Amino acid sequence: MRSKTVLFAILLILISIKSASANFFNNITDLIDKNYESLRYGISVADVNNDGAYEFIVAGFGSENLALTYKENKLTNIVSDTKFKDKNSFTIGVAACDIDSDGYEEIYFLNTDTYSGEKKYSDRLIDLKNNKFFDIFEQKKNQIDLNFTAGRSVVCVDRKGNGKYGIYVANYGGPTRFYEKFKGIIKDRAGEFGLDKTTGGRAVVAGHILSNNIDIFAANERGVNFLYKNVNGTFYDVASEYNILDPYENGRGTALSDVLYRGQLDIISGNWDGEHRIFIKKENSFKDIADSNFKKPSKIRTVITADFDNDGYDEIFLNNIGEPNKLFKIKENGKLEEIDITSNSEANGLGTGAAVADIDRDGILELLIAHGETGNQILTLYKANIKKGKNYLRIKALNKNGAPARGATITLISNLRKHSKTIDSGSGYLCQMEPVAHYGIRNGEKDFEVQIKWTNGKINNFKLTETGKTYTFKQS
Repeated sequence: MRSKTVLFAILLILISIKSASANFFNNITDLIDKNYESLRYGISVADVNNDGAYEFIVAGFGSENLALTYKENKLTNIVSDTKFKDKNSFTIGVAACDIDSDGYEEIYFLNTDTYSGEKKYSDRLIDLKNNKFFDIFEQKKNQIDLNFTAGRSVVCVDRKGNGKYGIYVANYGGPTRFYEKFKGIIKDRAGEFGLDKTTGGRAVVAGHILSNNIDIFAANERGVNFLYKNVNGTFYDVASEYNILDPYENGRGTALSDVLYRGQLDIISGNWDGEHRIFIKKENSFKDIADSNFKKPSKIRTVITADFDNDGYDEIFLNNIGEPNKLFKIKENGKLEEIDITSNSEANGLGTGAAVADIDRDGILELLIAHGETGNQILTLYKANIKKGKNYLRIKALNKNGAPARGATITLISNLRKHSKTIDSGSGYLCQMEPVAHYGIRNGEKDFEVQIKWTNGKINNFKLTETGKTYTFKQS
């Protein structure tokens, strides 16, 4: 009798644990105003109207581009401008960065009306002047180098570390583009910097991967990956010598993450119907340490690393299309624990893009997922099922121009860890996260210090005296 009672108690505990785990996320999609079914792809997070608050910028594929802001407990579209909405151009990728060094981030909308090669609609580069949006590419002086090749992802790169961003455009079936403002015009300078390769471009990320400069990793399809080391503003592909070519896979979602909590960024790379990778840099090579469960092939799209539940350990979110999404917690030494998100896994969801941001500014991240490609679906919104509290720190790094220092590395140092994050440049595949380093706080953690490695490689350290707040630091 006693053994049956014990067994029953154990079963109750297991059921309780599974139930709690399955409800890791709360579905808060009802907060999205006028959330109609449509085809959508990339999502970026930026301050669209320059009011100090971030918006989710959502790419519409034959539907309008959106800028969703949080107000009155709703996510509401705040942009009605026709150039921004651009219903006819089939937008797929989106990223924001300050290309003209005025402190405001321009928004690059990558349009793709065909699968590969030549396309009908060029891309847009949206700026805001006197509260009015306009397309920089529509200016006559900027029309020499328009992109008429089908593309996928966009990433912002501070090539020289001086706050003057260029925009790397991963094209499919045509040369890669790298746009910079040069002698007063927006010019494609990819050929000058060793970036004009032709491949099946998919995902691309930029940050302190190899050097004190901003390097670039591009995950490709039907071709090897690229790993560009930045040497004084010129890029050299060193993917072969660093053992990260992955020639038999087809890249999709990619993210930079400090998987070993050692103060160094690693590369998480999802492959379409292939083995997913966690590339850890060891000496002069990368080693894949992903376990067999994480490697399992899936129809992967976006890959995101973030601390959704504020416990001080990052999760990896794998956004799949037409099959369940997955979530893994990164424990010490890169050990992964899969989290059961069955109730919110979107087994029938046609996930195309996703992004995270603390859009309501309560210290807990929101996850917005876009859907489309093969069918119209609504946007969905999730948030970890935890209590609000002061168990977080958020670091906003601004460069000398006052713009988000995308590509900078933020390292939280405490009595328990040394944990690096990047101020996201893109892309996660088509997407870009909020330009804030978000940290949950571990049990017993104290003595907080933050180290900022700016895009020029210079380092500043700052003491943090309080938790439960956002700190803003500007490059001197």
